[in-house]
Amino acid sequence: MTQTDADKNRWLIAVSAVAIHLSIGSIYAYSVYQNPLRAELGWPISDVSLAFTVAIVFLALSAAFLGGFVEDHGPRVSGLVAAGTFGLGTVGAGFSVQIGSYVGFLLTFGVISGIGIGLGYIAPISTLVQWFPDRRGMATGMAVMGFGAGALVTGPIANYIMETVSIPATFYALGVGYFLLMAAGASYLKKPPAGWVPEGIDESEIETDNEKGVSVNTDLEELTAREALRTPRYYLVWLIMFVNISAGIMLLSVASPMTQAITGAEAATAASIVGIIGIFNGGGRLVWATVSDYIGRTTTYGTFFGLQIAAFLLLPQITHVWLFAALLFLVISAYGGGFACLPAYLGDLFGTKELSAIHGYTLTAWGAAGVAGPLLISEIVERTDSYVMSFYIVTAALVVGLIAVGTLFYQIEDVRESGHATGQDAVGADH
Repeated sequence: MTQTDADKNRWLIAVSAVAIHLSIGSIYAYSVYQNPLRAELGWPISDVSLAFTVAIVFLALSAAFLGGFVEDHGPRVSGLVAAGTFGLGTVGAGFSVQIGSYVGFLLTFGVISGIGIGLGYIAPISTLVQWFPDRRGMATGMAVMGFGAGALVTGPIANYIMETVSIPATFYALGVGYFLLMAAGASYLKKPPAGWVPEGIDESEIETDNEKGVSVNTDLEELTAREALRTPRYYLVWLIMFVNISAGIMLLSVASPMTQAITGAEAATAASIVGIIGIFNGGGRLVWATVSDYIGRTTTYGTFFGLQIAAFLLLPQITHVWLFAALLFLVISAYGGGFACLPAYLGDLFGTKELSAIHGYTLTAWGAAGVAGPLLISEIVERTDSYVMSFYIVTAALVVGLIAVGTLFYQIEDVRESGHATGQDAVGADH
């Protein structure tokens, strides 16, 4: 195989993906709108919160059902459609607020923006994996870190515009800004040419194909999305993601009041901890995904569950606020890291032929966990007036997740030994 020069810089491809994810990651800053919307329009907190839930549900649905669209039309077109959809939904949310239409707000911010988030989330991922066959985890970690850090950028900007101008103007300005940033990123996205390999890498470690693109020749199998859905491995990955996300999102939904209730911390201290959590959510995505390139994805997920089991058992016993916070940071880093390692892991297990579609289907675990985690803890707290029982229930779920990781390890070994695998899964399982 001879190396083909690429007309794109793969590091700029990564920056383009970050630009898209940084924009759609603004969904995590939704809390800054809640009090202003209640104060200006009189919407109850449950109605305001519902818009966020609707957006998360449509994020998961669009990621699941539009993976084939990404495969058929490529990352550039998909990214531009995502930019238009997310930008339109955000601007539409501003118009809905201006005319006082709650239904319009649900349709624009919840449905239309949610679809844009889901499509934008998966659009660059398969392309990134193909541009970085030697550093899959790190590359996807960079993009998904942008998603986790989106709230850190949008939060203060949105708050400033709302205080100095108005809520509708905030959505108008952000909607236009999101569209421009996402469109710029999408315009540079392109899959690598056939025959291309990264400079300095052993070409014997890479396979290229006009249809499949660039992939690591040690991927366990090269499967279509439909074929992947017929394997037990896929459902084990789905269960692993569901448990990992449920644990993290449960803590995210009650981090401030829970910290105050268990440690006796002041509200200002708890608010500071919530802000730092955002750093670990974003930073953990890049750090853990990069680590997974060296220790293997299966080992990484096993580490997530081992650390979280210990953390959830200790959390109810800790009254020192910053020791309590340190355990929260650990759990949230694993929450973010799980998202970042997922695309690379799916590539390890199923190849890159239809990675966008497989990734999209797997993100339905996000939508399910986004409902299950917060509902679980709110129900337990209402019934017991305590957070303690929720820690032990989640610990049991994490044990199930750890068992799923172990089962997946043996599933990988069985595929290798059966002779059906395309090569040794060097990064997906333990070395």
